[in-house]
Amino acid sequence: MVRYIGLDVHAASTTFAVLGESGKRLGAHIVETNGQALVEQLKSIPGKRHVCLEEGTQSAWLYEILSPHAEEIVVAMVPESRGQKSDESDAFHLAEQLRTGAIKTRVFKEAGAYKTLRELGRTHTMVVQDVVRVQNWIKALYRSRGVAVSGKSVYAEKGREAFLEKLPDASRGAAKTLYAQYDAVEEIRRQAEKELVKEAHRHPISRVLESCPGLGPIRVAQLIPIVVSPMRFRTKRQFWSYCGLGIVMRSSSDWIRTKDGRWARAEVQKTRGLNLNHNHTLKNIFKGAATTVITQLETEPLRQDYQRLITAGTKPNLAKLTIARKLAAIALSMWKGKEKYDPTKHRKQSS
Repeated sequence: MVRYIGLDVHAASTTFAVLGESGKRLGAHIVETNGQALVEQLKSIPGKRHVCLEEGTQSAWLYEILSPHAEEIVVAMVPESRGQKSDESDAFHLAEQLRTGAIKTRVFKEAGAYKTLRELGRTHTMVVQDVVRVQNWIKALYRSRGVAVSGKSVYAEKGREAFLEKLPDASRGAAKTLYAQYDAVEEIRRQAEKELVKEAHRHPISRVLESCPGLGPIRVAQLIPIVVSPMRFRTKRQFWSYCGLGIVMRSSSDWIRTKDGRWARAEVQKTRGLNLNHNHTLKNIFKGAATTVITQLETEPLRQDYQRLITAGTKPNLAKLTIARKLAAIALSMWKGKEKYDPTKHRKQSS
C-alpha cells in the first residue's frame, strides 16, 4: 500500500494531502507547523509514504525530521503557479506530481555528516555580506562629501584619522559610527571564518581539496556541504551543469524544405550560453578559484593554459570560463579518488 503525500508548508500551518496509488484523494489534514505534530501526522498515515514539498525556508528542516518516517522525500522546485490557488489544492497538486513522476526539478537536501559545516557556511556568508555592506556605506559617505577613496586603506585603523579630517564636522560623527559598526562585524567575520575552517578540517577530504589550485580553506568549506557526495555526479558534465558551467545550445526553425521536396537541416544561427538552473554558490566558488589561478598563481600549469587560450584568440571571459570548468572537473576527480592534486594527471582528466 503506497501513499503519496503533498505538503503545503507555511509558518503557522501545514496542509497534508494524501493520494492513493490510483490517484484517489484519501483526505487532507491541517497540522500546526511543529516538528512533533508533523512527525505524528505523517506516522498516522498507513502504508509506504512518499512525500513531496516545495523548496523554501523550512524545507531543509522538514527533510531532516521527516526522512526517518518516509520511503522517499522529494523537495521540488515549483514554478510560479497560475489560476486558482489554495493550500489544499497546492498540496494535492504536489502529491499528484510525485505520483505521476511529473516533478522536473528536485532539490538535493541531504547533508550527511556535514550538517554543522553547512550551517557555519551559511552564517559565514551572511556575515561577509554584512561586512561588505558596511564597507560600501563608509565609502559612500566619503564620496557623498567629495572625498575620493579607493582600495582598503580607508578601513584601516591607522589611516582613518587622515580620512576623517577631510570630512566636514557634520559628517564625522556618522563616519565614526560606521567605523564602530565595521570593527564589530569584522571581528565577528574573523571568528566565523575561524570556526568554519576548523569544522571543515574535521573532515579529511578538506585537506585533499585544498591542494587544488585556487581552492583555499574557505572555498573548500563552502564546497563540501553543498556537494556532500561526489558520487551523485556520474560525469564531469553533470557537475558542470550543477555548477552553472554547462553549455546550452538554443536554435529554432531548424528544418527547411528543399527544391525537390525533401526536408533538410537549415543553417540557422545557434545561440550559446551557460545553463541558468544551477547552484549559484558553486558557480561563485569555481569562478573565484579561476580568478585566483589567473591573477596570482603565475607558475601554475592552468595559468599557462589560460595564456595559451588568450594567445590563440579566445576572449578573456571565455578563457576564464574554461579554467573554471577545468577546476570543477579536477575537484570532482580528486574528491572521488581521495587523492591530492597532481597536475600531470588531473589536467588531462579535465580536458
